[in-house]
Amino acid sequence: MKIKKAVIPVAGFGTRFLPATKAQPKEMLALVDKPVLQYIVEEMAKAGVTEIVLVTDQNKRAIEDHFDSSFELEHRLLRDGKEASYNQIKEISNLAKFIYIRQKEALGPGHALLCAKEIVGSEPFAFAYGDDIISSEIPAIGQMIETFEKYKSPIIGVVEVPWEKTKKYGVIEPEEIEEKVCRVKNIVEKPDPGKAPSNLINPGRYILTPKIFSYLEKIQPGKGGEIWLSDAISELTKNEDVFAHKIDGLYFDCGDKLEFLKATIHFALRHPELNGAFKNFLETFNF
Repeated sequence: MKIKKAVIPVAGFGTRFLPATKAQPKEMLALVDKPVLQYIVEEMAKAGVTEIVLVTDQNKRAIEDHFDSSFELEHRLLRDGKEASYNQIKEISNLAKFIYIRQKEALGPGHALLCAKEIVGSEPFAFAYGDDIISSEIPAIGQMIETFEKYKSPIIGVVEVPWEKTKKYGVIEPEEIEEKVCRVKNIVEKPDPGKAPSNLINPGRYILTPKIFSYLEKIQPGKGGEIWLSDAISELTKNEDVFAHKIDGLYFDCGDKLEFLKATIHFALRHPELNGAFKNFLETFNF
């Protein structure tokens, strides 16, 4: 079965980026000239996803406006002969069908996913966090869809990080199956480096089946009183196979200031309009 739906929770407060996020969603912070969230939506669209479910809160109206049509702006761009800009803006609302659901309480990513249960229905679906970007030739979620089509089981995307960073992420306990594919024996949320079962962390990419909802409904709140998707997946691994796909690509945790700056430089160096000018600028610094 093809993966046509994706769920992306975007209801967080973005406190690590205050004061920039006081009136602007963290997912709308721009990497050069494009919001973080748009990179993730484009990844999904390139992988064949046609419906994007965004789990928001009352302060995320800017996200809805960004992915909606803007008649006045589009009219002005055409009137002024700015067809390239018009096409760029028009393309945003045509990336997918967008569906918005409110998360009424900040109870974590697992709870956010539960909010989308009725819309997901009986189909397998993609799930991604709204501030995790993976730059790759083949869309990261597309790589995982290929593995899902082979194994017909839930797939967790993983990348390798230095051991000292495991305390920031969900970490898998792997059992090697084949090149780039492991069976997940367990997943531990934000373990100390000395207790981490591996240095393979999840960069906010999943292919899941509707079975995950029954586990999310049963688990108790974890760290911070939140419902963690990783806890539900850990329970799921006790009853059925869950696999991990090692993603080819560069991962940027754009919820972190340093990682956000790294991502900005990465995309600025590749931006077609800058024509190498940014690289030349960086070379003038004596680091």
